[in-house]
Amino acid sequence: MNPDNTAVNIRVRGIVQGVGFRPFVFQLAQKHSIKGRVSNTSKGVFIKAAASRDNIASFTAAIEKSPPPLSKITSIEVEDVDTDDQNLFQEYVSYQDFAIDLSHGEDERNVLISPDVSICEDCLEELFCPDDRRYRHPFINCTNCGPRYTIIKDVPYDRQYTSMKDFKMCRDCQAEYDDPANRRFHAQPDACPVCGPQLTLFDQAGVAVKCIDPVEKTISLLKNGCIVAIKGLGGFHLAVDAMNNKAVIELRKRKKRDEKPFALMAPDIETAREFAVIENKEKALLLSRERPIVILQKRLPNTVADFAAPKNRYFGVFLPYTPLHYLILRDNFTALVMTSGNISDEPIAIDNGEAFTRLSGIADYFLAHDRDIYLRSDDSIIRYTAESERFVRRSRGYVPVPVFLDKDIPQVLATGAELKNTICLTKEDKAFVSQHIGDMENLETYNFFLKTISHMERILGITPDLIACDMHPDYMSTGFAQTSIKESKAKKLIQVQHHHAHIAACLAENRVDGPVIGLAFDGTGYGIDGKIWGGEVLVADYKEFKRAAHLVYTPMPGGAAAIKAPQRMGISFLYSAFGRSLVDMPVLTAMLNDEMDEKDVEIILQMIEKGVNSPMTSSMGRLFEGVAAILGIRGRNSFEGQAAIELEMIADPDVKDYYDLPFSDDECIKVFVPQVIQGIVKDIEMGKPVEFIAGKFHRTIILTFTKICEKISERTSIKSAALSGGVFQNAILLSGFITELEKKGFEVYTHSLVPANDGGISLGQAVIAGASFL
Repeated sequence: MNPDNTAVNIRVRGIVQGVGFRPFVFQLAQKHSIKGRVSNTSKGVFIKAAASRDNIASFTAAIEKSPPPLSKITSIEVEDVDTDDQNLFQEYVSYQDFAIDLSHGEDERNVLISPDVSICEDCLEELFCPDDRRYRHPFINCTNCGPRYTIIKDVPYDRQYTSMKDFKMCRDCQAEYDDPANRRFHAQPDACPVCGPQLTLFDQAGVAVKCIDPVEKTISLLKNGCIVAIKGLGGFHLAVDAMNNKAVIELRKRKKRDEKPFALMAPDIETAREFAVIENKEKALLLSRERPIVILQKRLPNTVADFAAPKNRYFGVFLPYTPLHYLILRDNFTALVMTSGNISDEPIAIDNGEAFTRLSGIADYFLAHDRDIYLRSDDSIIRYTAESERFVRRSRGYVPVPVFLDKDIPQVLATGAELKNTICLTKEDKAFVSQHIGDMENLETYNFFLKTISHMERILGITPDLIACDMHPDYMSTGFAQTSIKESKAKKLIQVQHHHAHIAACLAENRVDGPVIGLAFDGTGYGIDGKIWGGEVLVADYKEFKRAAHLVYTPMPGGAAAIKAPQRMGISFLYSAFGRSLVDMPVLTAMLNDEMDEKDVEIILQMIEKGVNSPMTSSMGRLFEGVAAILGIRGRNSFEGQAAIELEMIADPDVKDYYDLPFSDDECIKVFVPQVIQGIVKDIEMGKPVEFIAGKFHRTIILTFTKICEKISERTSIKSAALSGGVFQNAILLSGFITELEKKGFEVYTHSLVPANDGGISLGQAVIAGASFL
């Protein structure tokens, strides 16, 4: 050995397992004349290296500069081997080559797991190459693509700890797996038609259908209008031909999903352009390895079934991301409806037996396989607006990549909100927000919530010191936190106000401490006064918040029933503006329909006047839905937020007019809603177009709350604003607020890493709890 040579340990942390990192290191080591070993550990990748200092420096630099495409390096630590320990030093300098060792575990776990990603170009080429031994193999993958998070049971990420453990590789696959020069080296899901998972088509009763090719039979069934449940990476999809209106209507009927838009999977960008407008940024999202559903403007006219996305200017579109998707769609369909395999409000089905039981009343057939999905994961949804990607749902393709924080915090488990639930675990400067769990309204979702917590704690090696939850006493996530704190090693339970969590989540992903003027606009959140908040302006940082402004309280007649029936909120807002005289107003008459008559109105008015089952709310979401009802846009919601979404869809975004929306000069500013309702009714009576009134209302909210932010800024000297809450999924509001606030000199923080809706709440809870102990 050259006397100028030295020996070092190199630790690489981040997403470095299951992504071809060790063969990448192996090839670099040969290029830079490095002798030694590389292995996976529970902390990441560990390299023993011996060479000249110059070679080691260039080797380390090359690792950092051009890692494998699916990897993400968070740190590289280089440590000299102690020359006083002659036995250890001699081990390193005696290496004659560079080799890849077997993985080994350690007590501390700092490994980051790769998300599930779409099939890569190399595998896609092989899939359709008749001469390739994996020709038309529905499970083709390599170290650069395929399932990861949904099949892993433990770390290190080796085959024995995945749902591929029962598939013994054939001789050819084993040779590829063992060859560091092959792109399938240690690709844990690797297999071929000889040794890998197999597809089977089943009928509605779960009995196997005899056919030569299950894929071709499935294509035929879909073309004939059948509903087929197709097993994907994170669960089952329910599929129908998106051009077949009758099939789409039947799917809606069976799935009990009246009007909520269905996602459409197109075979490629060119075909998707036939029915959707695709800008360059949206094209990049569609083609990204994460393959999210992207919200795209409809191209008119188009041939997609009318009931795929009724009363909406947009389609949710995504491209194939598994080999099976490509085999079904290519050259066969303009688009398929591919919606989550569940009955509305239940979690997506992942097991074959579970699918047969839960989906038998929906699907005519099941295209399933025998590779288990260990953890369900819905498709992610993104809307590109206000010059950035905005998550509506963050799940498959992105989880479990962490949100990196601006400082280390204690280990926290945050249990999230009741709707659009996610959980969050923190470790050092990393916040791991889970995949979309869903609305905590049934036992199936709650069990999924429990499994997600235990799974993430195990694979991330996190034992929480703190548990954080919402303040709402009736949330299932709160109940879990209150129970588990008694049984766990956590030191303290911290209950976090819902809207404070929204603003803190926005601060966390932007890596700022605050304080900021935070606009937290949503439908429902438990306030510190026991009332329902949702139209809030807070002065907040991680440690504390002060309520600086809010919409005046308005009764919610029927409580939760008013969320399902925006007509109730419409009547409540009309009553606040006109009192009992509303019963003689044409605007009320126009709101009545088969579901509500004069007797119902009288009952609602008595509930309001007597305070019976009419909790008070300051919710911006309820205001938007109430206005939608007054305008005759939507009287009853078939899914959450539908009336508010349709109000946005119909609004003219170029309207410059605005209504009078006065506010007080109190320490906590109150925004007086009745005046804007009076203005809306006056415009209705004057025959102004609904599009104009809706646009004018949007403009009013933007301008009024910008003025309020200016007033609060004068009082506090704060010139930063944060926008969070589900209402900010409204593109008109989001873009309008950014523009107006920046005009007034504010630094504006928004969401791009987690959803603005309750899917981001767990992140906010976690950083607030962590800050309380720093």
